[in-house]
This record gives sequence, C-alpha cells and structure tokens, in this order.
Amino acid sequence: MCAHCGCGKDAKATMINLQTGQEMDVADDGHAHDHDHRDHQQDGHGHDHHHAHAHDRDHGHSHEHGHGHDHGHRHQESRAASLVELETRVLAKNDALAGRNRAWLAGREILALNLVSSPGAGKTTLLERTIRDLKDELALHVLEGDQATTNDAERIRAAGAPVVQVNTGTGCHLEADMVARGLAALKPGPGSVVLIENVGNLVCPALFDLGERAKVVILSVTEGEDKPLKYPHMFRAAEIMILNKIDLLPHVDFDVPRAIANALQVNPNITTLRLSARNGEGLEAWYRWLRREAVAAREAALV
Repeated sequence: MCAHCGCGKDAKATMINLQTGQEMDVADDGHAHDHDHRDHQQDGHGHDHHHAHAHDRDHGHSHEHGHGHDHGHRHQESRAASLVELETRVLAKNDALAGRNRAWLAGREILALNLVSSPGAGKTTLLERTIRDLKDELALHVLEGDQATTNDAERIRAAGAPVVQVNTGTGCHLEADMVARGLAALKPGPGSVVLIENVGNLVCPALFDLGERAKVVILSVTEGEDKPLKYPHMFRAAEIMILNKIDLLPHVDFDVPRAIANALQVNPNITTLRLSARNGEGLEAWYRWLRREAVAAREAALV
C-alpha cells in the first residue's frame, strides 16, 4: 500500500457500510501494490545475487578482495532506486484515481474534506459535534478510516450521519481507491458534504491525495506546539489547522502563539481555528468556514 514507509505489506482492507451492514474487501488495489513491491524487490535481488555469483566464478576472486563490499554497496543503491521508482509509480497511480474522485465530486457539487491528525487529537469528537449541530442544515456524510474496529463509525452513525467504515488492516492511511469505493457505498447526493476521517497519522496521509477539496489538520493542545515543525509535510499540505481541546489550556503546558507561528513557518497560507469540540467554544468559526466551502464547491461546478 505505501512504498514510502512499507506499511500494509499484508494489509487486508475492508469496508463496512453501517447503513446496510454490508462488508466487502477493498484491498485488491492495495494488494496489487504489495505484490508489485515484493515481486520488484525479489526480481532485483535475484538479478544482483546471480550477478554476484557469476562474477566470483568468472574471476575467481573472493569477497576478501573488496568485491563483497562493492556488491553490497551496489545492492543498496539498486534497492534504494527500486523503492524510489516504486513509490513514484504508487503515488502516480493514486494521484490519477484521486483526479477521478475530484472530478466525480465536482460534477455533483460535493464538498469533500480530508481530516487528518495524530491519534487522539479529537477528529471523531469534532465530527460528532458538527453532525449534531449542522445535520439539519447540511447533508453530511462520513467516510471513516481506521486500521480496525467500527467504534468511531458507530459514534458517527449515532450522531446522525450516513457513514462507511474503511478498515485498512496494517495500512497507515486511506488511499484514493478506498475513497472511491466508499463514495460508491455512501451515495452522497448533489451538494452534499463528505467528511473523510483519515487514519490517525501525521506522515503518510500527507502524501496521498484522496480527491478532497482541502486537508484539515487537527492539533490538540495536549500535543506539543512543535508538531508543525516535526511533521512539516502534513501542515504544508493542509489549508486549515484546528487547535482542538482549548478547554484544557489551563491544565497543560502548550504555547498557542508558538504553535501558530510554527505552522505559519512551514505554511504561510494556513488558517488556524481554535476550538473545543467538547464544550463548543470556537465551533462557530469552524461552521462558518464549512458553510463557505460548501458554497464554493457548488459555485465551482458552474465555472
């Protein structure tokens, strides 16, 4: 699934439609990546290994003369080049599928947002509160990503929104093909809002375009204010940074101005919203932004 970090080698991704109870395997494309990864490495290793033996036989040299070191160095370079090539192909395929998702969404005037964060930052709680407050105003749908269980999806359904759960197995992120199948199961109507809760991870989700209009990164005040500097790719890819759990600020050592400055250092265009999904403080600013984006998605289809 992910050539960048090697996750998902034996991933068995599944999708559960909580409206119908239907469960299906969505791992075909992911496994194709894994097979490519294994086959590519094995082919490369087999060629180098055979070449090394032939070289030793032809010249009668042992590894003591330095050929072992050279072979090891060449093997490492070859493997690194193969991984880079594989990653490029995986991301290119994902980007092509993401482009299809984006066109499908745009044609139906649907706003899709990719919510990303570390585990425990409060994505699901924010979605629950958003659904309860706006479900009579916006047609909200949720695509829930986790490695296992339907716990978060059950919470979303209880809040009042249609939801499809994608369990990625050992995968650390959602991919465009998973989202495409999730959209097919959700069947959001024209003008809907699709909120994609990605797997809790600030690394790989930054690399994988899902076809969303924007990434929304959620940073809890219980985390370090240096997260934007530690994970610059994610904060650079995001349009909005939500500082969540501000109700806990009196009880934690978190420098809000420094966190915002760090985010602006890696992404001068990022917008920061401060809120508490638990007590509702600051949520209206998030709702105003959400409404504006929903209108913009509809208007963009007319251009």
